[in-house]
Amino acid sequence: MAKVHPLPIVEVAEYVTSKRESFTIWMKSLVMQGNGCTVFNENGEIVYRIDNYDNRGSNEVYLMDLRGRVLFTILRKVWLFGGWKGYRGDNGDKLNKERPRFQVSKKGQITLLSSSSNAEASCYKLEAGKSAFKIVDCSRGDVVAEARRKQSSNSGVLLGDDVLTLVVEPQVDHSFIMALVTVYGLMRHRL
Repeated sequence: MAKVHPLPIVEVAEYVTSKRESFTIWMKSLVMQGNGCTVFNENGEIVYRIDNYDNRGSNEVYLMDLRGRVLFTILRKVWLFGGWKGYRGDNGDKLNKERPRFQVSKKGQITLLSSSSNAEASCYKLEAGKSAFKIVDCSRGDVVAEARRKQSSNSGVLLGDDVLTLVVEPQVDHSFIMALVTVYGLMRHRL
């Protein structure tokens, strides 16, 4: 009889690597009635899912790892200027509405909020085009992640506009970048 071994628990440190990583983003949900996208690593394995289980443009969207553990909950701010706030975890973890991890304005200005109240917030900019985007560190001007339409490796043919290649630079939290991919999908009304 075959033995079943549980998969090792993924720690947050594994979301940050010392090398440049490439992901494929398919702007389709694996859940039949869901609206979201699926993220694959360089080996073709699913590493993240983004779903809202509601209708497109939902006010609450979830970024999950392969096991379905919610890493971020993205909530739409419905007041005058709009935008989105990102919280670690989900409602089961009793979201702390006072302490979002980041917020994004409709114009793509990203503020990464520190977990301690006296630390300085980081600033990023989401520069989005029709089927591509990049995330720039405001303080250094460096691109920390960039996505564009995926090309087939053999013939160089562009795939559909719902398939993107995302390159994330070293020492950047992948789960944070994927949460921003969620916001990009919301901005483009794809989720």
